[in-house]
Amino acid sequence: MYLQRISLLNYKNIASQSFDFQEKINCFVGNNGVGKTNVLDAIYYLSFTKSYFNSVAIQNIRHGEGFFMIEGDYLLNERNEKIVCSLKKGQKKVLKRNGKSYEKFSEHIGQLPLVIISPADRDLVTEGSDTRRKFIDGVISQQNKAYLKDLLSYNKVLSQRNALLKYFVANRTFNALNLSVYDEQLSEFGSRIYKARKAFLEEFIPIFNEKYQIISGDKETVNLVYKSQLHDFLMKDLLQKSLVKDKMIQHTTSGIHKDDLSFDIGDFPIKKFGSQGQQKSYLIALKLAMFEFIKQQSNVIPILLLDDIFDKLDEDRVAQIIDLVNNDKFGQIFITDTHAERTENILKQGSKAYQVFKL
Repeated sequence: MYLQRISLLNYKNIASQSFDFQEKINCFVGNNGVGKTNVLDAIYYLSFTKSYFNSVAIQNIRHGEGFFMIEGDYLLNERNEKIVCSLKKGQKKVLKRNGKSYEKFSEHIGQLPLVIISPADRDLVTEGSDTRRKFIDGVISQQNKAYLKDLLSYNKVLSQRNALLKYFVANRTFNALNLSVYDEQLSEFGSRIYKARKAFLEEFIPIFNEKYQIISGDKETVNLVYKSQLHDFLMKDLLQKSLVKDKMIQHTTSGIHKDDLSFDIGDFPIKKFGSQGQQKSYLIALKLAMFEFIKQQSNVIPILLLDDIFDKLDEDRVAQIIDLVNNDKFGQIFITDTHAERTENILKQGSKAYQVFKL
């Protein structure tokens, strides 16, 4: 699979621009603020129907304009595919594949597998557990439609249960039967989600460890640990145990929506004890493991987006990353960098065909 051409209209700071791409490596170089990352984000949008950097869809429309449109031409399984995503102020987002609109955007997830590595990934280390859960969900959902359906259903029921708990307090009432309906559904969806996450991480963690050792040159050992209340209790028992607390604070305090990942270097949290270079290496290893996992599951080589990843890494680690991606295991790669000369020098070391866009 590869993206042959993309056209952008009123997307972020880009008024109107089109690019024809090389099948292997495509680089965008230029100063900060010229739109390099926005092109990568548009490519991401065509795979996931949303921006990687701004979840408020309307804010991705260019200032002063009333709509945006992104159009991509792909070669997928020897077939031409045209994906168009557009949003007009005051209207619903529209996603079309070969001229036919999707009824549910979730049906599109996984059709164009893609992995992005970006400075924004640092949120996985610095932010709360919901960011790390989204990472797990993003990997599994690209290949497991049943998981994505369960996840959407779980979140909907969770919202309804929380609304009911608030209603009880506001009206000084309580109905155990009404609450049990939501508890049964949460238990059903939550148990399946937990099993899927556990199975995924058992397969994923060894891949991640291998990637990190390559990037670091075997200099450090790292750990990735799945933390879940369901390790020790059934979902239905958790909901029962936390009922008094849930009624008091008016939301559901137990369940798979509290799952987390522990990022460690040695036996310590990488957030506190890892250098910037080590944290960046950790995150790059995570994403390259994600790439490998999706490739194995789908038998399609994902598109890889590398947004300004060479910053804050020493030359040895940069060389290891280039060696990693400069082989036939990787397909089409998009790179952004502020240093045109650095990018050219790195790419000349490899054997893949490339082209450079100066913005």
